[in-house]
Amino acid sequence: MTHWVYVLRSAKDGKLYTGISSNVERRVAEHNRGSVPATRFRRPLVLLYTEEFSSRAEAMARERYFKTPEGGALKQRLVREFGP
Repeated sequence: MTHWVYVLRSAKDGKLYTGISSNVERRVAEHNRGSVPATRFRRPLVLLYTEEFSSRAEAMARERYFKTPEGGALKQRLVREFGP
């Protein structure tokens, strides 16, 4: 099953949120409905970036990397380069 790492930006405060899902569209909708406690008060959220992985373990490793200082810098660069 395909898994995705995704990056959202809060239109309210401009902060980024990184997560993983096997269905990005459904997950973004859950975030924007307020179903995800971590982003409930930061809505609306806009999808900026996705990366596809063939396994959940690979996606989780990339998500963890994006949450490190070095990975966070790369995430910012990818969002600027490939985001909407």
